[in-house]
Order: sequence, then structure tokens, then C-alpha cells
Amino acid sequence: MEGKREKLLTRIADTMKELADCVNSSTPRLEVHRLVHGCRVGYPFVGYLGLPFKFAQMEFSSKVNDLKNGARPDDTLETMIDREIEQECAKKPYSGSRSLIRVKRSIIMLRVMFEQLLSSGENSIEGAVSKSYEQSFAAYHGWATRTAVFASLPALPTRAKLMKKLHENEVSMTTKMQSFVDSSALVVQYIDSLFHSRELAEELLELI
Repeated sequence: MEGKREKLLTRIADTMKELADCVNSSTPRLEVHRLVHGCRVGYPFVGYLGLPFKFAQMEFSSKVNDLKNGARPDDTLETMIDREIEQECAKKPYSGSRSLIRVKRSIIMLRVMFEQLLSSGENSIEGAVSKSYEQSFAAYHGWATRTAVFASLPALPTRAKLMKKLHENEVSMTTKMQSFVDSSALVVQYIDSLFHSRELAEELLELI
């Protein structure tokens, strides 16, 4: 168990780097099952934010499962979106396309959180988590959910306690978080490009 915890941030960074390599090429291609696996690697980190953020971990897990269930075994993100648009089911609540957008927002939340932790030397991580939520999910959540999230911020672990849970030091944590930030930006950009290049699909980006 301890060995797994010690390697968690490394696994998160390395897995996102693998996804980025798939899309940062002359022939970008990303299979749904590969993205699902990459996201599942990141589940435990959200749990390290403490019990108040257990809901976020469960929601992330739920949306990733919805993405998996909405796709065929051999689907790429592109083939899944195109098929759902053709079948006029992309806008349905649990379609693979809408689940992909929700998963993308989870990736953004983690990326912004890491960016904020990298730019701030404060021991409190409240600001980093708050900023990441505001830039990813806040606009799509109702008043009650937003209030609950912001009310739970004081219960977050400190930066020092988070590093201890992750079995990292400042140098190693910084290196791995920066790697994730760089790689995830490429993955999010690729996902956005798939929607922006399709007239009907672009509307989906604004849906909850």
C-alpha cells in the first residue's frame, strides 16, 4: 500500500504524458479506453484532499464510467463523437460525448490546481483548490453545490500534509506536477479541437 502511495504522483504524471504523446503528433489519435485508464489513475489523488472532497472523487469516477459505457471497445474520441452526432444522440445526458466533456473539466480542475500549487509557496492549498473549481465546474453547478464546495475548503490538508500523504518532497512534487500541467494542456486542447471542428458538437461544450 505504501509503495503505491509513493508512486501515485509519478503514475499520474507519466500516464498523462503518454496521452499527450498520442495527440501531439502529425496524426493525433486517442482511444477512449486509453483516456479512461489515464483518468482512473488520478482517482486516488482527489481522495487525498480529504473527506469533504469525497463527492468530487465519486463524481469523477462516475463520469469516467459513463464515458467508457458510452463508447465501443475500439472507439477513438473522434469516432465516438462522429457516430453520436450522426445518430443524433450526442446531446443525451449520458452520451459518450457529454461524458467526455465532463471528464475534460475534471482534467482541467486538476491542472489548474497543480498550476496554482506550483505558483504559490503557501502552506494552505485552499486558494489553489478554490481557483481550480472556479475554472472548471463552478459555472455548471447549482448554488447549493457551489456553497458546499466553498464551505469545505477549510477542511483541506495543508501543502505539507499533502506532500506527506503523497510521499513527496517539494522538489519531486514540483517536477511531477509541472509534467502533468504541460501534458494535460495538450490533451485538453486536442479534445476541444474535436468539438470546435464539428458544428453540431461545439454546442455540447456549453452543456452541463
